Amino acid sequence: MPTKTLGLSRASRGSRTPLRCRSRSLNPPCPGQAGADIRKTSRPEQVVRTRKRTGELALKHVISVSMGPSAQDYSLKTKFLGKDFTVTRQGAGGDEDRAWDLLRRAQSHADAVGLGLSRDYCDVGTRRFVDKDKLLKVVTRVPATTGAHLRRVLQLRAVRHVHKTLGSYFNNSRVLFMSGRVNYDIAVEMSQYTPNLSFADALLQTGTPTMLSSLAQLELFATGSTMANGIWATRKLGAVLPRLAKIKQRLLAQEMAKSHVIVGAIEDIRSFAGDGNLKGKTLLSSAIDEQSLAWLKAQEVNLAIDICPQPFKQVVDVDVIEAMILAATGLEPQELSDETRAGIIDELELTAQLLHPTGHFRNVRRFAFIIHPLSQQAIRKGLPLLPKSTPKRLMDQVEKAAAMLPPMEYCKMTNIVSPTGAEAEGWLIAVGGTPKEMLARSPEFTYRRLLAAADKAQKMGAQIIGLGAFTKVVGDAGMTVAQRANLPVTTGNSYSASGALWAAADAMRRMGLVEAPKGGRVKAKAMVIGATGSIGSVSARLLAMTFDELYLAGRDQDKLEALKASILEETPEAKVVAAADYEAHLAEMDMIVTTTSGAGKKVLDITAVKPGCVITDVARPLDLPPEECAKRPDVLVIESGEIELPSKVRGLRDIALPENIVYACLAETIVLALEGRFEAFTVGRDTEWRKVKEIYKLGLKHGMKLAPIAGVNGVYTDEDIARVVELARERRMTWKSG
Repeated sequence: MPTKTLGLSRASRGSRTPLRCRSRSLNPPCPGQAGADIRKTSRPEQVVRTRKRTGELALKHVISVSMGPSAQDYSLKTKFLGKDFTVTRQGAGGDEDRAWDLLRRAQSHADAVGLGLSRDYCDVGTRRFVDKDKLLKVVTRVPATTGAHLRRVLQLRAVRHVHKTLGSYFNNSRVLFMSGRVNYDIAVEMSQYTPNLSFADALLQTGTPTMLSSLAQLELFATGSTMANGIWATRKLGAVLPRLAKIKQRLLAQEMAKSHVIVGAIEDIRSFAGDGNLKGKTLLSSAIDEQSLAWLKAQEVNLAIDICPQPFKQVVDVDVIEAMILAATGLEPQELSDETRAGIIDELELTAQLLHPTGHFRNVRRFAFIIHPLSQQAIRKGLPLLPKSTPKRLMDQVEKAAAMLPPMEYCKMTNIVSPTGAEAEGWLIAVGGTPKEMLARSPEFTYRRLLAAADKAQKMGAQIIGLGAFTKVVGDAGMTVAQRANLPVTTGNSYSASGALWAAADAMRRMGLVEAPKGGRVKAKAMVIGATGSIGSVSARLLAMTFDELYLAGRDQDKLEALKASILEETPEAKVVAAADYEAHLAEMDMIVTTTSGAGKKVLDITAVKPGCVITDVARPLDLPPEECAKRPDVLVIESGEIELPSKVRGLRDIALPENIVYACLAETIVLALEGRFEAFTVGRDTEWRKVKEIYKLGLKHGMKLAPIAGVNGVYTDEDIARVVELARERRMTWKSG
């Protein structure tokens, strides 16, 4: 059985030549009846009525005449809708005259006839394009169908079934249609899940080296090409352009390589797919037989969706199933409604087939993440042509110019595999603004850059986008970007807070300077600097649940008091102090979390900090640069809490972290992709502590680990921490709090 998909016509058929069948009769005319109407002389109405009255013969016979090769003919005996059937396929090998003759003969001993790999109409937009030379006109004695109506029902059900079963599978996918005209219904359904649709109609039909990129363009082309067929010069040009095989081959191969999903007939896809272009792709086709499946395996196709249910041992196409329904019910095609067809499919519990050619299905979700340079040094590193001796004055101008650049793809990360079997891949997209430039301009300037990056991510096929570094705190902490972007946006602040506290807890445990009874509060004091910010507020809420005493530090006393009141509503037993003038309390703290957005401004005097204190610096750029940390070797300063990915990631370029280690905000985006949670998980400044706990648990589920705690000089070894503890104990002997 040929593997034609969705009624897609052979490219080799081109324009159809007028059929000679119009002047033929089904039987030789009787004397005196020459020129009589065929329908009056050859349709045995009484036999048809008798069939309906008696409920048909015990054994039903369906004949499918296919435009495919006769080498795939078969004869099948089976039971369907409670009746015994014999199904026979007869291939015409693309010869319409032969197909006409096979159809003419078939009606004399069949209860219903199907015509495979042919279509009698196409609906595009509000217009119906009818095949005026349809072969089925020759069949007048029994019901006959191309399966077009049932095909439409099955197409829509298949797309919805896969999208739901596999968890928003088509969400923002790049979908290529070999023929949007033939598969218009699928395109409309797909448009509900993704705007990234492309159609090869103009390229394959006229040779025009372009792809249609929207339903509106497809509808306009379908109407225009039909009208143009009546113009001689256009027909002449159309006969020449499609012969430009190399151009079509190259362009379609490129489109296939960029696409995630390809819709079309297997033989059409096979004609244009280059080496390796189908690896990891999803194909949506019809009547995929063993031969086709073997080819798909060789191409390493990830998923093949057969829209036609296959209830028999033999692979059949949609026209066969619809012809069997007609034969079993005794109805004419016009009497069979789409509701009846859907009801029969439901009754038989028939669904689209999900085939895994390689034997292993990979449900790969896609994300994007926005990064930016933190300093002029980072810009110079990204632009190696700039010499290290570039004057500061010139670098200031380069920094300003970089902020105006359009978003660019920095790298693509692949092979992120969860222990659950879920997979993710994604792009890091760079915008050029440093924190200094972002603060020097209005938030709207940054919003426009972030929205441009989100648009780029959407076109690349990302299903969720994360904001990194300073982009997640500028303005309203992602709210405006999340509202305007066409992709769900997360700031990553929930996992940033989780990672920071996770790392701080690990550091305090390893130092052993404070008492942390199991199930009880930590016998220590903690402070959050920048407590009214997104990460700061949620960190404060969680620390209030676990530490004896919590200090909220910031610049606005009124906001701090409001936060304190909110925390006490949730945790009435907590002891909380709000202090805009917090420097005097630094000497009492056992833990300090800095979460400011001061862009490198000094926020605390490290010389006033208690020996043995653990400082977790979540800010980017860091609140405590290396020269500050060096002043207090008896204090452990760690750079928030980074996350180790569950598998060996490929394609990740330098982000100033050790191999396979990523920032927690990036890890949040990855975890949400692995979980299939395409939503605005963390936006705004009021981060929920419940989401911090939730993303922590989801991270564990997907194999995320806390990276080895590190400071400005790299990872802390056990010897490094032991040295800090030794120095802290020595200094505490003479230390006076306050």
